[in-house]
Amino acid sequence: MAYDLITMGRIGVDLYPLQTGVPLPQVTSFGKFLGGSAANVAVAAARLGRRTAVITRTGDDPFGTYLHEALRAFGVDDSWVTPVPGLPTPVTFCEVFPPDDFPLYFYRRPKAPDLEIDSGELDLDAIRAARVFWVTGTGLSEEPSRTATLAALAHRGRSGTTIFDLDWRPMFWQDPDAARPFYAEALQHATVAVGNLDEVEVATGVREPHAAAAALLGAGVSVAVVKQGPKGVLAVSGAGESVEVPPLPVDVLNGLGAGDAFGGSLCHGLLAGWDLEKTMRHANAAGAIVASRLECSSAMPTQAEVEAALSAGAVRAAAPAHSTGATQ
Repeated sequence: MAYDLITMGRIGVDLYPLQTGVPLPQVTSFGKFLGGSAANVAVAAARLGRRTAVITRTGDDPFGTYLHEALRAFGVDDSWVTPVPGLPTPVTFCEVFPPDDFPLYFYRRPKAPDLEIDSGELDLDAIRAARVFWVTGTGLSEEPSRTATLAALAHRGRSGTTIFDLDWRPMFWQDPDAARPFYAEALQHATVAVGNLDEVEVATGVREPHAAAAALLGAGVSVAVVKQGPKGVLAVSGAGESVEVPPLPVDVLNGLGAGDAFGGSLCHGLLAGWDLEKTMRHANAAGAIVASRLECSSAMPTQAEVEAALSAGAVRAAAPAHSTGATQ
């Protein structure tokens, strides 16, 4: 049976402070969580009932073992998660200063194992058969991941839905100015592009949301999704459908991970055949729920939670003490 969703890209361990509003040097306790955008999107879709898998690599170490255990516990197939001897599993720290300041500190040196994905190891038939395939901009930042990502996209040939998460992280690029040609090549194979204002500007050279959406459509995608922060989300299709959906009101505890919840919900809505407005409202609600919680992967909402948030028209943040550092 084909997967509903296969994601490909970043994975790691998130070590998030269990004290909010405290600078990292003074934090005394952390929670350990599955992290990384590709892994989080797969988890988010799995929580909504979808059959998902992730293609990535970890270190051959205890943190790598933990990530396998966490993926399986969330119902995500880890068959294509393989170890890279000699490279440590990445860890990411953050600081939590609600409502809008969440600095991230990535430890991915000398190289992240998820950038060692090799095209010769890909199950190209499974990638082509998946109903949705999700790749990220980070996967283009270094070899051999870059070649593997582009090879997977080319082999898929726009069968089904192919989503390019623009995922701009300049610190992962040796030469950030060299990114745009690789983004352009990936867009030639994608049917959906999704990114915030910074990310669409990197991909297209245009920052104004409607102009950026038009540029993404011109690059070949069928649907362009531009996340505008407090202004909500703009989605435009090549068929002429255009919607702008405001964000769901939320008491933000930790804004990290909201974009991945949005992504998993976006996949869910596209799989369900919803129209753009329903899909965007559902995705906004999923993101708002995660923003109201400390963690990312284990905060991904169920369908019942999203429906409740939409019915209420807002999301209330859980108290910081709600998080105990448990992984599930």
